[in-house]
Amino acid sequence: MMKNITLSANEALIEAARERAMKEKTTLNAQFRLWLAEYSRVQDQLEAYDETIRALRGQLVVGRKLTREEMNER
Repeated sequence: MMKNITLSANEALIEAARERAMKEKTTLNAQFRLWLAEYSRVQDQLEAYDETIRALRGQLVVGRKLTREEMNER
């Protein structure tokens, strides 16, 4: 079920956002729903990341002490 909400923003920003949405063949409403879904998932993503790090802690073994340069390689 969809629920209506009321937001307040600067009129010029709203108009600019509407124009961008039109150029992207979408609506401000659709873009807000996408943003809201992503925004609400951030905490879940952080918790999943923390759980993965906890699960991996102590699992990885190199077999020797890495040099400072090796530890900082990307």
